[in-house]
Amino acid sequence: MMKPDSEGDLHTADRRQNDRKKLIVDVRFEGGDATGIANTRDIGSGGFYMTTTAELETGMHLIATLTLNGREMRLSGVVAYTDPGHGVGVRFKDIDEDDLRYLESELGLGS
Repeated sequence: MMKPDSEGDLHTADRRQNDRKKLIVDVRFEGGDATGIANTRDIGSGGFYMTTTAELETGMHLIATLTLNGREMRLSGVVAYTDPGHGVGVRFKDIDEDDLRYLESELGLGS
């Protein structure tokens, strides 16, 4: 079981430090006792929002697998905030530099 991250409790103003782009792709996730398939709603170089009814707690570590334009990425993250019954915001944790560059390039984001 993955443990909650104490950095997960963020104030609204601190939640997002990077621009995001609207993008809907399937994402498989696992964390704690939860596994499932969801959809992203938006994604950026710092994280993404995924729609899910799974009960995920703020601070919970997740592993998310998604495919963007044919490239499968396995990304580590932490639940930054929850909107119970609707979805969660996930902040990337220790993202691989190649994956980060690819995301920024594919989404047209600056670093």
